[in-house]
Amino acid sequence: MLSTCLSLGRRNLQRKSRECVRCIATPSTADTEHTREQLRQLLRETAQSVAVVTTLVPSDPRADTNHSDCEKCHANAQGVYHGATLSSFTSIALDPLPLVAFSLRIPSRMATALNTHVNNISNTSTAHMVINILSAAQPDLAVKFSRPDLHPRPLEDLDVQWSKSEEGFPILSGTLGALSCTLISRSLPLGDLHWVPGRHPPEQVEGYGGFTSELFIARVSRVERVPRVEGQTEEHDRLRTLPLLYHRRKYATSCDIPSKS
Repeated sequence: MLSTCLSLGRRNLQRKSRECVRCIATPSTADTEHTREQLRQLLRETAQSVAVVTTLVPSDPRADTNHSDCEKCHANAQGVYHGATLSSFTSIALDPLPLVAFSLRIPSRMATALNTHVNNISNTSTAHMVINILSAAQPDLAVKFSRPDLHPRPLEDLDVQWSKSEEGFPILSGTLGALSCTLISRSLPLGDLHWVPGRHPPEQVEGYGGFTSELFIARVSRVERVPRVEGQTEEHDRLRTLPLLYHRRKYATSCDIPSKS
């Protein structure tokens, strides 16, 4: 009788433990949405750096080639230069390797192109892209590269000045800095956590009209020399040394805090 009671007690304890773990690992949809909204409000009060990632979108045989005579628009018929604004770019490590990370909403041409580069390039030291960290003089570029509906090919605009990196990717002129980067692997899906070890069952992302995100982690292979903008004004030259930030749904920059001494 005693052994039976102990056995039943152990089974009940194990069952309750499993239920407790499930509660911790799998928050309800309502809790997730509440946390998401709180985080969104908090992040609006923080300042996020703004960057533009540029790469080459491999050519599609079915794509329109009417612009093939434009040297900057196409690279030897290999594809079309493309850029996208990042609001989630950050440095995540300097040692032992310099690593950066960012996320992209999907589906997107940029996410597809970067994953294609990873699949096609066997040399892991070859850069896949350039991350251009925008200066305070460039909020117009942030808008252009974030609105493909209004600016489907911003790198073709005459007022967007750029040069090519060693691998042939666009380096935007007048930025705070530019990084040639190599992806360490394909992107990680953020719509579920099936790739994370442990008890993290998939959770469908809701409320974004079918959009979700993917995480990209890249190694910085080279800090590029950024060309100046031709014909820039004195004000542009002053803002060139300040970062472009996104704060409270507006573009801003930094300022020094006065010393109390």
